[in-house]
Amino acid sequence: MATPLSDKALAFLNEKHFAVLNTINKDGTSQLTNMWYLLDDDGTIVMNTQVHLQKVKNIRRDPRIAICIADGPRYVSINGTVAMIEDQAIIRRDLDHLIRRYIEDEQTRQRYTAIFTQQHRVALHLACEKVNEYFA
Repeated sequence: MATPLSDKALAFLNEKHFAVLNTINKDGTSQLTNMWYLLDDDGTIVMNTQVHLQKVKNIRRDPRIAICIADGPRYVSINGTVAMIEDQAIIRRDLDHLIRRYIEDEQTRQRYTAIFTQQHRVALHLACEKVNEYFA
């Protein structure tokens, strides 16, 4: 069941930050990765990654993840079960939105799009099941 985000958390997550994604390695230790993310209109956290990476192997085995988005002492951390989506239309849509969010220059956007669309990728959609926030 999705947990609603507070107005402060929504505003913070719509700012341009990076998320630290935590997946669980086979031995139970954490695997941490900086990620681009965006907040979808329905409150879903959207990310995208290459399929050959360790985080994808971990998610296939155990889809429970956590992310933390921080800026100085302010942060939002979210735990939940992530959906791994392999539908190419959704992956491309998400990539376009992520690239537009993080890359300002149009020529650079085109280069990122050309590179990313040549890679075998998956979309990651996280519904917020548990949320912690701090805004000082």
